[in-house]
Amino acid sequence: MIGIKAKKRGLKGYIYLDNAATTKVDDKVIRVMNRYMAEKYGNPSSLHKKGEEAKKAVDNARRIIAYSLNADSEEIFFTSGGTESINWAIKGVAFANKDKGNHIITTKIEHKCVLNSCKWLEGQGFKVTYLDVDKEGFINLEELEDAINSKTILVSIIHGNNEIGTIQDIKSIGSICRKKNVLFHIDACQSYTKTSIDVEKMNIDLATINSHKIHGPKGVGALYIKKGTNIIQWQHGGDQESQKRAGTENVPGIIGFAEAVRISDKKYIKQMSVLRDRLIRGVLKISGSQLNGPRGDKRLCNNTNFSFRRIEGEAIGLYLDILGVASSTGSACTSRRLEPSHVLKAIGLNHEQCNSSLRLTLSRYTTKEEIDYVVRVLPGIVEKLREISPLK
Repeated sequence: MIGIKAKKRGLKGYIYLDNAATTKVDDKVIRVMNRYMAEKYGNPSSLHKKGEEAKKAVDNARRIIAYSLNADSEEIFFTSGGTESINWAIKGVAFANKDKGNHIITTKIEHKCVLNSCKWLEGQGFKVTYLDVDKEGFINLEELEDAINSKTILVSIIHGNNEIGTIQDIKSIGSICRKKNVLFHIDACQSYTKTSIDVEKMNIDLATINSHKIHGPKGVGALYIKKGTNIIQWQHGGDQESQKRAGTENVPGIIGFAEAVRISDKKYIKQMSVLRDRLIRGVLKISGSQLNGPRGDKRLCNNTNFSFRRIEGEAIGLYLDILGVASSTGSACTSRRLEPSHVLKAIGLNHEQCNSSLRLTLSRYTTKEEIDYVVRVLPGIVEKLREISPLK
């Protein structure tokens, strides 16, 4: 079973199931970006025709992204990606509001970008509360409310978890923050366009989004900042982005980002959800397997994460790669480190279960045939690895 080749199964090419790490850039996105590299290459800050052409395109992209969030275009600020946006949101709010308080609340299952930003702020005199989560990765709303005190200035919560797909109840969290007069930031890098985000209805003050998780280019993202939010500029230089974020705009990237948003469609959410559940059903037929995270609508439409008793997830991934399937053992930002996933530890998995995890994440390009192929070859891989495993 392990020696079988993907092409012998009638499949063409490599099966890419690591879309939480990054996605294939859509051909429509590439075409529109090419125009702004080869023909419409002006600097938006320039006053001549080429510059004005680029500025109009960037402004239009801003409107497209704002509309997708039910925001105003003046509330969208382009950045180099999710990491910059998160750093700006958390550190920018912290230092702008330090006269009001020094307390920040987040969770134990955030992306490393959030956790490391908070750790750095602790070294600058700020206090951080890291909320526990239950076995499916959800925070307790009462614990959140109890954690807010007179010194709390910001709550930062990941919307859709990058490892286990948990979708937090953002509307309820936003209501608590608004009632307590505390700023609320969400990391929506994984959830953007895969689930509904309405910054007004959800009482969101800041939202981080990026492009390369939604079939757009790498190296571009955005931060939504609600009008009136007290936040300092984090990157200094010129007067770009309404004097809030210095640096020449990545015009082709911004145009590509907006195009990826424009062509996103709710039908893809349903399509991926069906294939996700098909994959879950197939994999859970394997003895000693378990699903990490919730099921159904409370899980990102493209996310699955499994643990397999007595074997290492990394070994499964290597065998899958040989058979033409891309997978992951967790976040791409930490996948080359040997330490167990902090997310899986937070939901109660032991060291062995953490190291036996495998993440398979879909995109709108994933097909039923590809899912069925993975479901066919995975039991043989697991069986073979258990035969040679020293774990009992």
